[in-house]
Amino acid sequence: MVEPNLIFYDTETTGTDLNFSQIIQCGSVLTDTQLNIKQEQNVGSYPLPWVIPHPKAMLTNKKINSFSSNTSHYQMMREIYDQWKTWTADQPSVFITYNGHRFDEELIRRQFWYNLLEPYVTNTNQNGRLDLMLMMHCIASFFNDDFAIPNFEDGPTLSLKLEHIALAHGIDVSDAHDAVSDCKFMIDICLKIKNDLPDVFNSFVKISTKDGIKELLYSDKFLALGEVFRRQSFTYPVVMCGADNSRPNDICFFDLGFEPEEIINLDYAEINNIIQTGGRDSPLKKYKINKTIPVCSSQLLKNKKCFDVDFKELQRRADLIKNNHDFQTKVSQAMEDRMLSFPEPSHIEASIYSKGFPSFRDKELMQEFHLTNDLKTLIKISRNFEDDRFRIFAERIICTQYNIGIPDDISNRYQELIEERLNTDGKWGSYEKLLAETDKLLDEKQSKEEQKILLATKEHIISLKNK
Repeated sequence: MVEPNLIFYDTETTGTDLNFSQIIQCGSVLTDTQLNIKQEQNVGSYPLPWVIPHPKAMLTNKKINSFSSNTSHYQMMREIYDQWKTWTADQPSVFITYNGHRFDEELIRRQFWYNLLEPYVTNTNQNGRLDLMLMMHCIASFFNDDFAIPNFEDGPTLSLKLEHIALAHGIDVSDAHDAVSDCKFMIDICLKIKNDLPDVFNSFVKISTKDGIKELLYSDKFLALGEVFRRQSFTYPVVMCGADNSRPNDICFFDLGFEPEEIINLDYAEINNIIQTGGRDSPLKKYKINKTIPVCSSQLLKNKKCFDVDFKELQRRADLIKNNHDFQTKVSQAMEDRMLSFPEPSHIEASIYSKGFPSFRDKELMQEFHLTNDLKTLIKISRNFEDDRFRIFAERIICTQYNIGIPDDISNRYQELIEERLNTDGKWGSYEKLLAETDKLLDEKQSKEEQKILLATKEHIISLKNK
C-alpha cells in the first residue's frame, strides 16, 4: 500500500462566520509521510465587493495587502483547487488542519462550492483529513508526559492554541497568523510528535480515512478516547457498540467506565432515552467517523493506571459489549430513530448541505463554465443551471470578473446583493456597524502597526460605498 502524502493548509479570513466571511489567504504545504517538504502554495485575493472585513480579523491576520491584490476570489479558489487536485492526482493525501473541522475545512468547502468547484476534495478519491487539534485532545489526555501541552496563562488549565503549543516546544512563532507560517508550525509540531510518539502519530494519520478509522473501531482491544473541554482533559475507555445505518458516518461508543451489566439489559425505550439525551456523562457517546475522533488503541498507552478501572477488567467489559449483538442492535436502532431536523437556511451561502448533490447536468455546466472566458457563453451557462443556487453563484462570479456587457437582470440582482450586505445588519455585519467598530479600535489601539492596519481597513470599508 502506497503511503499517502500530507497536505497541511491554513486560511486567513475577513471574519469568523463560516457562511459570510471570505478567505483572503490560503497557504498549503505538501510533504511526504516523513514530513519532508515537497512543494508549497501561497495565494491570496482581494475581498469581494459585498464582504466587509472585520477590523478584529484584520488585526489578527494583518493581511491589509489583500486590499491592493489584483487576484479575484474566483481566481484564488481555482488556483487552490487546481493545485490540490494536481497534488492528489497520482497519490492519495491526508489534508491536515488545526481546528479545521470547525473552521478552515468548512470555509474551503463553502468557497469551492460558491465558485462552482467540487467542495469535497479533502475526503474523496481516497484522500483523508486530520484535525491536529483533535489529535492534541488525545495527546493531552494520555501522553502529556511525552509531549507537553502548555498551561493556559500559567494556570492549571490547558491551552491548545497552535502558537502556544509551538512556543512551548521551542518553535519560533513570530509569523503566527500567516497561512504558510501556520502550516509550517503544524509540520514542526508533527515532527516532534512523530519523534516522541511515532505510533500515536502514525495511528492518527491512518484513522484520517474511513477505512482507517473502521479498522481501529473493529480491532480487538478497547480504545482510549481523550477530550479537552473547558481546558480540562477527560479520559474514557470505550468500545464501539452501534451505528446509524441511515447515516453511515454516525457511530456510538460505550463508556467502559460504566458496568456493562447495568446497561446492556435495558429495554429499547431506556436505551433510546440515553441516546436522545446524550451528554458528557452518558454511557453512550455519539461520534462521526468522517471527522477526526480523538481516540487511539489502548495498546498505545504507557500509563496503565490512567483509568479508574484496571485494563484487564476494561477489556473484559469491552468483550462483553462486542459479543452482545442484541444490545448493539438496540443501540443502532436508537441511533437510527433520532429525529434530526435542521431549519432551511435563509441565505444560499449557508445551504451547502441542503438539497443534495448537483445534478449530472449541473456538473457538466460547471466544467464548461471554468473552460471559457467568453462572457456571452458564461451568461448562457448561468441561465441553464437546474439548481438556482448555482445560477446565482455563476452570476456573482460573472459580475466580479466583467464590468460591461452584463444583462440588466443579472446586474440588478448583483447590486441588490451589495446593497443588502453593506446596508443591512446581519451575520455578515454592515457598513455602519463595522466602520464604527474600526473607529472604536482606532481610539483604543496605540501601536503603529495596529494603527496602520486599522486605517487601511477603514479606507477599504469606506471605498466599498464609493464603487
